[in-house]
Amino acid sequence: MSRNSAFPPSAGDFLLASKRCEITVLQQLLQMGQLVGRVSQLIHVLQRERGTVNIYLCSQGALFGERLPGRTQDVEQAELAVQRQLAQLDAATAPLASASRLFSRIACALHNLTALPALRRQVQQQQVSQPAAMDTFNNIIHSLLALVFEAADACVEPAMTRALIAMFSFMQGKELAGQERAIGAAGFAAMHFSEASHQQLLMLIEGQERCFQTFSEFADEQSLAQWRRIQQQDDREFERLRRIACTQLQLSDRADTSLRWFEITSARIDLMKQIEDRLEEALMASCRHSLAEAQRSLALDYVDYVPQQARESYAVFVATPLGAASPLMGDGINPRLGRSMMELIQQQSQRLQVLSEELATARATLHERKQIERAKGLLIRHRGLTEEDAHRLLLKMAMNQNKRLIDIANAMLAVADILPSTGNTP
Repeated sequence: MSRNSAFPPSAGDFLLASKRCEITVLQQLLQMGQLVGRVSQLIHVLQRERGTVNIYLCSQGALFGERLPGRTQDVEQAELAVQRQLAQLDAATAPLASASRLFSRIACALHNLTALPALRRQVQQQQVSQPAAMDTFNNIIHSLLALVFEAADACVEPAMTRALIAMFSFMQGKELAGQERAIGAAGFAAMHFSEASHQQLLMLIEGQERCFQTFSEFADEQSLAQWRRIQQQDDREFERLRRIACTQLQLSDRADTSLRWFEITSARIDLMKQIEDRLEEALMASCRHSLAEAQRSLALDYVDYVPQQARESYAVFVATPLGAASPLMGDGINPRLGRSMMELIQQQSQRLQVLSEELATARATLHERKQIERAKGLLIRHRGLTEEDAHRLLLKMAMNQNKRLIDIANAMLAVADILPSTGNTP
């Protein structure tokens, strides 16, 4: 708050400061939303490049080689857009809660992106295996998704938090769909699926369902309706190929099923991108609406509480001319406005309390996701499991004990210090 120290503070000073802080945070969140939109586009073109590289390597360079330069160019353009947005975000976001963690996630994502030029050279020369290339792409995309998650966790506006949770959950489900596309394409190209591939595909399908369920709980009505329309479309061929990939080991069909699978799953992912774009629109609309409402309230409801003697000092708070005013009393409040001042204070306090409760409800979902991921991390470190095996073990424990997944995760974290290390695992 910018206040002239020559004047004693008043209730009006700090009521105005409360509204100004609210507007500043919303302006910062608007930039955050723009960043999430740029990251969404970058992830999408990275998924497209990953799919093209996957087919190129599975075919030993016979297919999609001509598409690689275009995919690279798309990613570089999207990466540049993210960098430009970050240049605006850096200075403006520092006051936000959790900005330190957010900036750490950004640093990790930017660092991982530096691996792309070397990977592309290896792909062109076919000096990298398909699984290794996929792992590099997966790690880059995972770090970008973690950035979106951190943006949601740092958000302090309930409506925007809900929109961010919906968008993050959908983006994560779409990424799992992209990984399913890659594993399926590789298996169909080799005419063989291993038991490990079957398990991985089942985990990816289950993961998609969980993500889209969370999305459904937090999404706006229009985005949800659009998603339901997509789900109702005829996808019998996709389900047939998915069933083959999840159940059969050796394939006998000599047709080029790999390319057909890739075509169908790519079309499915492109439809998901339309939902993602709609979620981004809803996110930005929510933030702009909240910002406009806060600015309108400042202009219409709060302007009368700027002290007469401090109008020049408080000009930053004044949105419309004050006009004629009666003499001021005591703390700088006109007597005829005293009752309205108390009402405004009560309204602001009640509104902030409601927002706090809504935010706590939304953040409970993020907290549960964090706890489950932490529990999986413990199993990975202490038991030497893969991420898929760790999640499968948590699910099995939850079913055997008839408890929620979050309850199992919390119980495991409570005894983290006595878990055996990998070296002690029998």
